[in-house]
Amino acid sequence: MILEGNQRGGARQLARHLMNAQDNEHVEVYEISGFMSDSVMSAFDEIHAVSRGTKCRQFMFSVSLNPPQDVIAPPEYFERAIAQIEERTGLSGQPRVIVFHEKEGRRHAHAIWSRIDANEMKAINLPHYKLKLNDISKQLYLEHGWNLPQGFIDKQYRNPLNFTRAEWQQANRTHDDPRMLKQLFRQVWEQSDNQQSFQASLKEHGFWLARGDRRGFVAVDYKGEVYSLSRWTGVKSKELKQRLDQPERLPDVQRVKVEISQSINGVLKRHIDSVHDQRKQDYAPLKRTIQTMKTQHQNQRDALEQQQQERWQQEEQQRIARLPRGLSGIWHRITGKYRVIKHQNQQEVKDNDLRDRDERHALINRQLQERQRLQERVTEVRDKYHQDMLVLRKEVRHYHEVGEQALRHVQSEDYVHRQTYDMGPRL
Repeated sequence: MILEGNQRGGARQLARHLMNAQDNEHVEVYEISGFMSDSVMSAFDEIHAVSRGTKCRQFMFSVSLNPPQDVIAPPEYFERAIAQIEERTGLSGQPRVIVFHEKEGRRHAHAIWSRIDANEMKAINLPHYKLKLNDISKQLYLEHGWNLPQGFIDKQYRNPLNFTRAEWQQANRTHDDPRMLKQLFRQVWEQSDNQQSFQASLKEHGFWLARGDRRGFVAVDYKGEVYSLSRWTGVKSKELKQRLDQPERLPDVQRVKVEISQSINGVLKRHIDSVHDQRKQDYAPLKRTIQTMKTQHQNQRDALEQQQQERWQQEEQQRIARLPRGLSGIWHRITGKYRVIKHQNQQEVKDNDLRDRDERHALINRQLQERQRLQERVTEVRDKYHQDMLVLRKEVRHYHEVGEQALRHVQSEDYVHRQTYDMGPRL
């Protein structure tokens, strides 16, 4: 289970992210404990309000818990992981919120704690929390018998194609596969040894080298999207400058965008539009199926919850009926029978909690398996589109060169025409 954590503020922004039902197919508030409130937004407002009595700005600790790609982990796996995190970081007993997200047949969790010790009115220090989360993550892989990622065994084997949230958001915005893009940039970097070869290789894939706003190296594609090379190649700025020289000598982003727009002709634009239209056409029936499945699954969960609540009320009435009242109750207290019945009721409550939880997980497990089978079809459509886009990016260079030649030709004819016009009256 991969654990990624960070100290942060922005209570309301985080609450909106956690409760985002647009980017997630299902959102389940699993636990809100240690708060007066019973909603995520209000609970985070409480943390923020308490933090105002301190100088702490990053008053929350947020951890995402992601099982391996092919694993549907039961709730108790997440609960044990969260307990270990609390023990190692000193957050035991702190108010916390646990939210589950589901998307594309995968289920992961977010756990958020208040860092503010309300008794002493100071923030709990979290030294080396990234190393601690890494250790816990490794233990969880070993404990559950999951295949340990190579990066855990030796840092040099960490996957260079892993991407950050910012990279995922950028690729998602442009309808690209972030892994494919990162592999492309890594390949271009590894195959070049100077600015000229790197620039030529970028153009082979439909990217132009430019100077960013902060004087760093960036790549610009035919859509005008700007990619930070240090981020997408995974190479530090110092190493980029050693190989690519100084970015000041390169044209800025706006100039490159103008150059691209002037040289790409209508044929390529129509070709690009046709690829996008085909993707929409292929994805439309799948999108409808996903929405229908999402609604069906949510209705099934709501029905199960209603059924469990009704059963719980009936069982609660039975537990209450077991406890004698009046003189009989007094006698049962004297003889100790009342304590036995009370213990029986408490144990039954625990057993029924586990039963209801197992029923919910069994339903969610079946639904996730169904959603994963549908996702295989979605992945086929996406992969085909991404492959088409890779081919299209290579074609961009050809159309760009044709456009440049045509532009130079027009400019040359215009120049000759003006020269002839200017010389005319003098003859």
